[in-house]
Amino acid sequence: MKSKKVILITYPDDFSEQEAKSLVESASENYMLTKIFTQKYLNHSKYGIGSGKVDEIKDYLKENPNDLVIIDERLTGKMIYNLEKEFGIKVIDRERLILDIFYSRATTNEAKLQIQLAEIKYELPQVREKAKILKGNERPGKGGSGEYIVDVKFRDLKRRMGFIIEKLNQARQKRKLYQTQRLNSNIPVIALVGYTSAGKTTLFNTLTNENKETSGSLFTTLTTTTRSFFINNKKFMLTDTVGFISRLPTYMIEAFKSTLEESLDADIILLLVDSSQSLDDFQIKYYSCWQILKELDVNETKVIPVFTKFDKTSSEQIQKIIGYFEIQNPLCISTKTGYGLRKLEKVIQQQLKIPNPLEIR
Repeated sequence: MKSKKVILITYPDDFSEQEAKSLVESASENYMLTKIFTQKYLNHSKYGIGSGKVDEIKDYLKENPNDLVIIDERLTGKMIYNLEKEFGIKVIDRERLILDIFYSRATTNEAKLQIQLAEIKYELPQVREKAKILKGNERPGKGGSGEYIVDVKFRDLKRRMGFIIEKLNQARQKRKLYQTQRLNSNIPVIALVGYTSAGKTTLFNTLTNENKETSGSLFTTLTTTTRSFFINNKKFMLTDTVGFISRLPTYMIEAFKSTLEESLDADIILLLVDSSQSLDDFQIKYYSCWQILKELDVNETKVIPVFTKFDKTSSEQIQKIIGYFEIQNPLCISTKTGYGLRKLEKVIQQQLKIPNPLEIR
């Protein structure tokens, strides 16, 4: 397949630029990033970006034809319409880009349904705005009794939403049944949550001897997977979940809420954060995770912070993080070297008040 030349417009800070580039790379291997423009504000009323930046990009496109412009922010339908009119090529925003990544990663029917629901919630306001742009206050047909295509599409989206929600509710009921069976079996459930690429799936594979796909790409895991593992012959269930990301809109969180509910009802929630990154990056990712957990009404007493990738950092860096963010008793682990995994097991037992006959090794 022919490569698509892509222009990216993002915020002028290292974290935003690196994350936006990772999103583009994760969205399609056929995307070839040719140019990055930055701007402090991406919420101007007409284009999202400023009119001066629009002119700058138009001048660039005259000399350097491209296929796609990606704006690292949520845009209204009117903004996208205005930009495409100016640039003469397709324009997508951050949320459309994330949805495209979700599509490429989804493997189960439920994950696909969740993504379809998120896409409908993304498209509905876009369709409304498109209707305003195309027809203003007029109605087609004799006496204004006809219908525009956007009217038909809007009703179709609403019908599809109802159908998908019904299917997801059925899947939720099945999951509730499995959950009840697990509760009756008295097997403790541990959930892994955290920013995308924090190392959740790697830890999951290490503890359960599974071989789930791991990757440096964003959103490698989209579906909730639960497997058993043992600590001192005591059986536990471990759940891996979709990774979080900054500026994730509420409707996307809601769309995935049902698949996350199993994790949120866990006895312990391990919040994994990459400890090898800069303080600025750590701050954005750590607080983004907590913001999402709070939106999901998680019981904070069940959450244990776990600093991953300890082999790539230092004790001094860890102390800086603990002091700066006032994080109480975080666990430091490295799945690569095995550092801290025994202590993690002991803390799980202590949290659940399960006697541990073995000393930490």
